[in-house]
Amino acid sequence: MEKCKKLRDLFRESAEELKDSRTLAVIAMLLALAVMLGFFGTVQVTDFLKIGFSFLPNEIAAMLFGPSVGGIVAGTADILKFLVKPTGAFFPGFTISAAAGGVIYGLILYKKPLSVGRIILAKVLVAVLVNTCLNTFWLTVMYGSSFAVLLPARLLKQILMVPVETVLFYLVVRTLSRAKVFALMKSH
Repeated sequence: MEKCKKLRDLFRESAEELKDSRTLAVIAMLLALAVMLGFFGTVQVTDFLKIGFSFLPNEIAAMLFGPSVGGIVAGTADILKFLVKPTGAFFPGFTISAAAGGVIYGLILYKKPLSVGRIILAKVLVAVLVNTCLNTFWLTVMYGSSFAVLLPARLLKQILMVPVETVLFYLVVRTLSRAKVFALMKSH
């Protein structure tokens, strides 16, 4: 019961972040950056496989402002990226996946010390639960393809991308922390 209360409080604290105008300005900038990286920093390998860097602003938002904001930012970024650069038909399942990923990053990274282990944990959970399982399921719903047929390539991508994204996220966050960018964003 205590864990449920802590979890509820974490989501409430995160939602409270939305009352601050500085937070809203930072979120807007991170959303714009996510859209730009989605537009310029994404390579569509196949209909079922794309590689991009727009995860960075989504994860930073979740780390700074928690699971509620992380889910909202990631879901909103997914919709905005589609509106700016549509690739195929819009499917709300991917927006749900994006929001779920933002929530997971927020649960693991919000108000906690930055560590490679914590980043790896968040990355692996999102890679397995959201990117591999849930998104592959959405693709089977959209295209009628077999889950088992799509899974190997998608799993391989996750195995390759988790270490790359972990290092990249860690280096970006560490650099921004050392430059005191986050302190400026959070100061009142």
